[in-house]
Amino acid sequence: MTAEIICVGTELLLGDIVNTNAQFLSRELAELGISVLHQHVIGDNPDRLRELVSQAKSRSELLVFSGGLGPTQDDLTKETVARAFGDPLRFDEEEWQKILTFFARTNRTPTPNNRKQAMVPTHGRKLPNAHGTAPGAWFEADGCIAVLMPGVPREMKAMWAEQIRPVLLERQNCTIHSKTLRVLGGESSIASKVAGLFESDNPTAAIYCKTGESEIRVTARAATEAEAEAACDARIQQFRRILGPNAYDVDVPGLEYTVVHALQAKGLHAATAESCTGGLVAQMLTNVPGSSEVFSYGFVTYAEEAKSRLLGVDPALMERYNVVSGPVAVAMAYGALHASGADLAVGITGIAGPGGALPGKPVGTVYLAGADARSGKAWLQRLTLGGYRERSIIRTRAALYALDLLRRMALDLPVEEALAVPGPDTPPQTLAI
Repeated sequence: MTAEIICVGTELLLGDIVNTNAQFLSRELAELGISVLHQHVIGDNPDRLRELVSQAKSRSELLVFSGGLGPTQDDLTKETVARAFGDPLRFDEEEWQKILTFFARTNRTPTPNNRKQAMVPTHGRKLPNAHGTAPGAWFEADGCIAVLMPGVPREMKAMWAEQIRPVLLERQNCTIHSKTLRVLGGESSIASKVAGLFESDNPTAAIYCKTGESEIRVTARAATEAEAEAACDARIQQFRRILGPNAYDVDVPGLEYTVVHALQAKGLHAATAESCTGGLVAQMLTNVPGSSEVFSYGFVTYAEEAKSRLLGVDPALMERYNVVSGPVAVAMAYGALHASGADLAVGITGIAGPGGALPGKPVGTVYLAGADARSGKAWLQRLTLGGYRERSIIRTRAALYALDLLRRMALDLPVEEALAVPGPDTPPQTLAI
């Protein structure tokens, strides 16, 4: 089945509202094995909308609309699509009573315009809206389906999940299963390594970029759920063989979940000592349910005095090598380890910007160290994140690197592009990378 997504609203064209509906619907349709040929954003103009619906109906089997179902004069999506599908609208008393009840609950009085929201297809069917006043609509003619949903994301997602997705899945005459592999690194570098795995029609694979990492969603169609799941697992294993440890988990909300689960599985405790990230690593870890089992201490040592008093970092070390340096990051990690009694600790210090650059250390320079009480050893990385410019992105990426370092230490995985530190007595000059 082929589809087009049509999002209606002048506010979308003007950029007043971010069009998250199109992203959601694209992913949902891909998961159902439905090919999206076009995405459209169109203003509240009946002539242009009429022309677009006519073109889309002639070339695609499914038209998915969001927006334009409100009570105002320019909300004309339903009327326009009804004419294109030859399906006159009729007044639905049941929907009108729902609208009256909704207004009564909020101590408001409906206007005559609200009656147009109670107009529904005569030959198609209405899609009740349990979360708002505008019902959706389902039109079908000439081998083409049009589904109309509200533009409010919360209402649209509920209507999709409860009333539209199940019907489309049934019409696909198969079972669909999806899994998402999370991978550290940018989309372009990952895609170049696994390009061949994106060429298959079943299972399909699509990559989505996020800050510091990417998601690869694998979707398989099969006669049974077990067969579809097995096909997803087999394709994900192919990705993991190529991508190695950078492919860190499947179907988790984020790297912090993987880290907490790894620490739990190994019976380990972790601590953090943060400067430029300001407690972001600790925040991400403690967002995970059950993190209290493996995380008890997080030190935010923004000032030199805090580094010295809470972590025991020698002021002379900071004076000689600067607070943004390898020796200080290592001292912070060992200090957190000692102060907390944890098994693993990370220390982070850097320049998040936009100012503060030093000679040889531009904005985005971050030193990350990880200390392991089991071996008495540590790892040190110098990160160059200045290409991202924005302070929030530099901090987020540094936090992801720190989480990944914890993961690798917990699971005894190799730490790439890092300097191995034999122990806490390593001469500082060897760490001044």
